[in-house]
Formats: sequence, C-alpha cells, structure tokens
Amino acid sequence: MALGKMRIKFLGADRQVTGSCHYLETNGLRLIVDCGLFQEREYLSRNWEPFVFDPAGLDFVLLTHAHLDHSGLLPKLVREGFQGRILATAVTKALLPVVLQDSAHLQEEDAAFKKKRHAREGRRGPYPEVPLYTVEDALAVPSFVQDVPYRSRLDLNDRLSLTFHDAGHILGSAMAELRFKGATAEERLIFSGDVGQWDKPIVRNPSVFDRADYIVLESTYGDSRHHDPKHLEDILCDVIGQTVQEGGNVVVPTFALERAQEMLFHLSRLTAAQRLPHVTTFLDSPMAAQVTEIFERYLDFMDLQTQALFRSGHHPFRFPGLHLVQTVEESKTINSIKGSCIILAGSGMCTGGRIKHHLARNISRPESVIVFVGYQARGTLGRQIIEGQPTVRIHGQYYPVRAKVVQIQGLSAHADQQDLLRWLRYLRAEPRAIFLTHGDQDKAEALAGLVAKELGWRTRIPSYLEEVELNGTT
Repeated sequence: MALGKMRIKFLGADRQVTGSCHYLETNGLRLIVDCGLFQEREYLSRNWEPFVFDPAGLDFVLLTHAHLDHSGLLPKLVREGFQGRILATAVTKALLPVVLQDSAHLQEEDAAFKKKRHAREGRRGPYPEVPLYTVEDALAVPSFVQDVPYRSRLDLNDRLSLTFHDAGHILGSAMAELRFKGATAEERLIFSGDVGQWDKPIVRNPSVFDRADYIVLESTYGDSRHHDPKHLEDILCDVIGQTVQEGGNVVVPTFALERAQEMLFHLSRLTAAQRLPHVTTFLDSPMAAQVTEIFERYLDFMDLQTQALFRSGHHPFRFPGLHLVQTVEESKTINSIKGSCIILAGSGMCTGGRIKHHLARNISRPESVIVFVGYQARGTLGRQIIEGQPTVRIHGQYYPVRAKVVQIQGLSAHADQQDLLRWLRYLRAEPRAIFLTHGDQDKAEALAGLVAKELGWRTRIPSYLEEVELNGTT
C-alpha cells in the first residue's frame, strides 16, 4: 500500500450491533480496533469462523472498552497467534481479565450443558459442543495489554499515532483518535467506540472534537430518544413500589460492567431518601461485585459528583438491604425467600448466567416484573421478551410470559439519537466520510436521515466485510 493511504475493512457491528471489529492497514502497520463477540443469534456462527486476517501479522489491537461485544474474541485472537500489543486505558486493562474469564467460564459451562442435553435428546446442535475458548485461553490475554492514558499521544510508528479520549460510556471507555500522514497533510480518523450520554452518574461526559477527516460512529440508538434522566428514579420507584405491593419480585437482567453499578447508584440514592419500601436487594453476580471493587480503585476516572460522594463517606454502591451473592448455593436460596425482593443478575441480554434461573422462576408470575435497563440484541432471549413473545425457551423448557415487562431506556450507557447529533455538531466542518456502525440497519438509516436533514452531511452505512480506502477522496 502506498504511503499516506489507509485501508479499513469492516468486520463486525455492521448493520447490526455486536461483534465490533475494524481492520486497518496503513504506513506499514496492521491493526484492529476492537475484537468483539457476536451476540445476536443469527450471527453467532461468525464467532467460530477463522479471522479474515492473520492474527500473527497484527501489530496492535486498539481496545475501546471491556464490554464483550468489543473485547470478547481476544482469547481466540491470542490463541490463534497474536503477538502484538493490546492498547487500552488503565481501567479497561483492570477490567478485562474479569470480563474475559467470566465469559470463558460461561463458554465452558454452556458447551458442557449443551453436550449433555443434546446427548439426552439424541441430536446435535448448530454449533460445536466445545467452548469457543477456555479459561486458560482467557488467562493468556492480559500479558499483551498495555495501558495508555487519556489525551496522551502514542506514536505507533513514525507516520501513525494514537490518542485515547474518554467516551463517557463506561468507566475507562475510550474513543480512538488516529492521526496518520496523508499524501499532503496529517489526517485524523476517529473511532467513537460507544458514545455515552451527557450528565450521567459515575462516568464523565463524552469527549468531543472540532475536527475530523473520517469518523466511524456508533448508531445503536440512532432512531430513538431515551427517557428523561430526571424521571428515571421516579420510574424505578413506581415499578418497585407496585411490584412489592402485589407480592412479586423485581427481576433486572443486568450487565455486570457499568449497568450494575449504575443501578446500585440509583437504588442507594432512593434508599437514602426513603423513597423505596423495605425490600431486600440481591446483586447475584460475583463478576459485578468484582467490577464494583475495581471501580472503587479508579475514582479519578469518575465524574466529580461521584468522587465527592466517595470522599464524603456516602458510598454510592452500598446501602442497607443490599446482599452480594457469591456462590451458586446462595443464588438458589433467593428462590425460597417469602415476600418480594429485587434481583439484579447477569447476563444483561439474558443469553446466559444466573438471570436465566431467576427468569424461569418469575417470568410466568403475573405479580412479578422483568425490568430491562440495557440494549437487547436481535435474537437474544431479552429481545424476545421485550418484543412480547407469548412464550420463551429457557434451559430447554418453554415458559409462558405472564410477568410484566418494563424497559427503561434512560439507564442505557449509550447516547441516543439527539446525543449523537449533539456530538457531531461540535465539528467545525463536514468530515470527508462518516461511517455509521454498531447499529441495526434501521437505526443507522434513521440517524443518517437525521444527520442529512439537520447538518446537510453525507454518511455511509458499511456492510460486513466491506473494504474502503481512505485517501482524501472517500
């Protein structure tokens, strides 16, 4: 490839949400931005396919954050020969072992469970009855990770540099700004990663830019607006209060990373203000407990308000009535409790983990409520529930959905349509190209229409495996 040119290949989260991965070649370097796990049912087979590049030939992985749809194939990448460096923020470096080892445990457990069930049923499933990767594979990843501070320019070679900026999505999340020497001048390519909302607790506001030549921008909520954050706690109060009054349980599928901590933050505030009935809350996720402890070690990455809470002695993740559940035996005892309780458990999209057991116990109870506080990818159990499927399959059995279902979008760690437009408005001029990724096609198309209408700018929605050369004329 000629000096001054960059080639980008879109390898995931293209016209869908998960599996984020972008392959770049420029000025003698080969790198990828993120290496995520596909989680939509219709794309799961991609996790098993060989990488379209040679892992041993990569120089760098630029990791925007630790969520599995951005990091979840790193154990496979390392196992298949990667020997370069994984660049991430210090918080992401600390979180990554917890996230990947938990994923590997689930991969191993799921493979063993399916093998046993398929043998009992005398059939084979669509995927191999072996784990995608093992705990041993996951343990090999951290030795390749190098932490990079925010706003610190790192030269990857003499013609390409990287700067991470706070994305405001989860603690330690980053936007990746790449500066490369073009044919006549330095050019800037910005990967937004997952953009956060403004004025959210715990995390800082997303970084903004006044100039970019090329942008790869997420579009997860490109067609919708979140609930007004001022009303989030009112909604939680109403849902919890009514459910306790009716004698049901509040079951919250919770992402262990960020969403669990944000839920604890709001429940802590509501408890301190005496706005909730006396009810026990279970955080049934050893991983979420580990993540919370890591958050507490990185106060400097939090917003100023949350730092002030810690330093004043008002712990924002602890409150009376909260129980951190560790063992499987402790998890099982939750089902024998008389009366109502709040259960926060993973996984956030109901694709595995302890939440499935709690759903099996509660989804057919009209007095209980399932509260969704995060995005549910197509084909996942969570999406089936929020779309109103009358029955759902959990652990090989079908259950009628009689519980109430509530979706609170304002708790999302993603920017909504107006936030994404606000982020773009900080640019002083139209970029040469804006690529919309990390969103279902209808979401990306809605955002593209809004950008054209409000800013008069063109956008592109790349397809899976599409390749583009950035040379100033894109």
